[in-house]
Amino acid sequence: MKNKLQWGKSIASFFLVLLMMPLGHAAMIIMEHTLSSSVLHYSAFALGLTGILMVIRSVYVKGDTHQTLWGLTGGMLFWTGWVEFLFQYFANRFGTQPQLDPISGEIVTKPEYLILPATFGLWVMIMVLYVFCCRSGCDFIRWWQKLLLGKRKEEIVSRGVTRHAGIVTFMELVMMMWASYLLLMFCYDDSFIGDHHPVTLIIGLLCLIASVLIFRKQLFIPTWGGNIRMAIATVIVFWTPVEIMGRIKLLNEIWIAPFDHIYEMTLILVAFVLLAVLLIFKTRTPHTT
Repeated sequence: MKNKLQWGKSIASFFLVLLMMPLGHAAMIIMEHTLSSSVLHYSAFALGLTGILMVIRSVYVKGDTHQTLWGLTGGMLFWTGWVEFLFQYFANRFGTQPQLDPISGEIVTKPEYLILPATFGLWVMIMVLYVFCCRSGCDFIRWWQKLLLGKRKEEIVSRGVTRHAGIVTFMELVMMMWASYLLLMFCYDDSFIGDHHPVTLIIGLLCLIASVLIFRKQLFIPTWGGNIRMAIATVIVFWTPVEIMGRIKLLNEIWIAPFDHIYEMTLILVAFVLLAVLLIFKTRTPHTT
């Protein structure tokens, strides 16, 4: 059936991407606590380099699904090594102070995240390219194109860029992760909104609703590659209220203290590995790409 709901693919894709989020956080914490400062910097650089090489390699891989998996894995390594760790390095190098809880004195925002909002203009710069120069299947970009370009959309945005599934996956992951961090940092900043402000809570609720709507669209995508790419959007939007709940202590973020939750994090890792192996096995047949 043309409109058959892809529950199996959608749930598997969703959890594949979802489990990468806490594992990524935990990996950073483990590296910070087990590696010396100099080794950590070199390791982080190697991590990011490995990621970008995987993304480049995806261009030469055959099959939409396999390109998507290369782009997803490479994108996560790139983001961790060359974005998060680089922000951490320069924040520490130039003495940026963390944000502390005024009552308990514990760190509520690490220094690297406090300087991340300074990249807002760079994010907008790339979005201008997407909105005014590229035909896209992204509903968010298409909405902006319809709003800003109106009836001249087909004239102004007449063609898309060369499409490689791995590069598309990489850019989707990076741009959405970037946007999510920017949104959260502006929400947490008391000079703008504040983490306990009703607006922040409403944003979290709207993101939760949006993730459900995106998942509904994901259910109609029959290919593994397309489903995984849509799952990236579903998970990142879904993760926004998760971060907000953790911030206001409604959720215990076990991934930021992996040494205190070894059993739980091991279960998450095992579940991810089993799911990844299953997905690789499923996508080996020519009909799934």
